Amino acid sequence: MTFENLRIAIENKIAIIIINRPTKLNALNKQTIEELHEAFSALDADKEVKVILITGSGEKAFVAGADISEFAHFDVSQGGSLAAKGQEILFDFIENLGTPVIAAINGFALGGGLELAMACHFRIASDNAKMGLPEVSLGVIPGYGGTQRLPQLIGKGRAMELIMTAGMISAEEAKAYGLVNHVTSQEDLLPLAEKIASKMLRNSSVAIGAAIRAVNANFKEGVNGFETEISEFGNCFGTEDFKEGTTAFLEKRKADFPGA
Repeated sequence: MTFENLRIAIENKIAIIIINRPTKLNALNKQTIEELHEAFSALDADKEVKVILITGSGEKAFVAGADISEFAHFDVSQGGSLAAKGQEILFDFIENLGTPVIAAINGFALGGGLELAMACHFRIASDNAKMGLPEVSLGVIPGYGGTQRLPQLIGKGRAMELIMTAGMISAEEAKAYGLVNHVTSQEDLLPLAEKIASKMLRNSSVAIGAAIRAVNANFKEGVNGFETEISEFGNCFGTEDFKEGTTAFLEKRKADFPGA
């Protein structure tokens, strides 16, 4: 895969996507969003990739936001279409991906950048990271899922304050709020992400995908998460991974999951 705004490396079943627009602090423009969709689609389909990490190039920014120059002159219809398409092809797409995605936040994660990180299955951050949704300072609101995912992660009150003040929080504050799982140095950020990913590699990728669907179901309107869990639990019994996992347990050996 070759992209203009992304760098991708795959090693030991872990893929790393690096958003590479350093002169724009890795801001999300239309092309980058489309490239990310293509990259995630291809990596999810690759049976050799079990975990995906996403980070930004350089030491200043994960993603500093959306590229405002692209939509500053949009009208109502264009604005609505921008949000709808972005959510469909990237943010919702990542959230519902069967392959687990970890955001390694290596600096500013603002606006669309924080929304991208929140769409991932969980987040870790470097100690210099700053996070926020400053959209109201531009006369608009978060449009890539920020008003929905932020309250889910940190609670309604804190989310309202962060959105309405257009403020930023530190990595440590984000950890205290439950927005990120771990905070470490910039130098140790990717090694920590890879360490966590390596723990996932020991487990059934089929079961992990089922767990993602079950957890996400709890946050979808009109969907009973418990019923989804029961269905996904039952489906696991028909997989080769279940047969291998239970057999390995009974034989007191390490499981070698086929991923089927």
